[in-house]
Amino acid sequence: MSLAVFDMGGSSIKYGLWDQQTLHQTGSFATPATFEQLQIQLKQIITLNKNQITGVAFSSPGAVNVKNRRIDGISAIPYIHQRPIFDELESYLGLPVAIENDANCAGICEMTLGAGKYVENAIFVVIGTGVGGAIFINNRLYKGAHLFGGEVGLMHNLNGKTLSYNGTAVNTAKRFSEQYGDKITGIELFEQKEAGDKRAVQAIADMYNHLADSLYNIQVSLDPEMVILGGGISARPELAEALQTRLQLLLTKEGVAEILPEVRSCHYQNNANLIGAAINFENMQKNR
Repeated sequence: MSLAVFDMGGSSIKYGLWDQQTLHQTGSFATPATFEQLQIQLKQIITLNKNQITGVAFSSPGAVNVKNRRIDGISAIPYIHQRPIFDELESYLGLPVAIENDANCAGICEMTLGAGKYVENAIFVVIGTGVGGAIFINNRLYKGAHLFGGEVGLMHNLNGKTLSYNGTAVNTAKRFSEQYGDKITGIELFEQKEAGDKRAVQAIADMYNHLADSLYNIQVSLDPEMVILGGGISARPELAEALQTRLQLLLTKEGVAEILPEVRSCHYQNNANLIGAAINFENMQKNR
């Protein structure tokens, strides 16, 4: 089975070929302005591939409603929502289509092949421009009654702000810039921290504390064996260690240190969404 796989984002769409359980021929193009333009570019990528494509797998923002074959909610790609997108894509591309939420796809990848392959219960937390997530219970993706399972970025911290506001390098750098007048990026904020800038050290520590605060609430609610961290920041070795240490302190304070989960960074990094989309397609075909 050779699958064309696509990861749809607000600024770019990544793609690749999933063949022999391996991802090949990866690339990307700018996210088109309309759905019609999107379909044209998707077909061009598929047509140019010399392999015999048997299906198309998508990782997508939004609340993917598989039962009703549409994408609910909102995202940075407005035109993919509230339309019969499964049917439209299958008709235009002439191939079977599977679509799943991007955080769920990344989680599926890591639970099947990556950091969580040997555990049954885990929470996958994606830290990017916002915070997203996916919940796995008994090795099954839990999507919730309204398809909002895993939307941990909407959790509130003690300051009354959401985790997406408090817990990302992008937003932490933005607040740092507003406070001190120097416009910097998340990467530059970490560079200043590593250079010993006390202001940057404190800003990153605050961000870690907010993340740990939310992980504590997740842990005492769902009790997963593992927390898997995704997003660009997860490539930093210090992240998992910093959150594990802080989470341990919070659990110990309440006398439940024994329920500390293992906190690990994801294995497949930027390819997790594409690989997870392919695995989701294969699973959907098996369950038909």
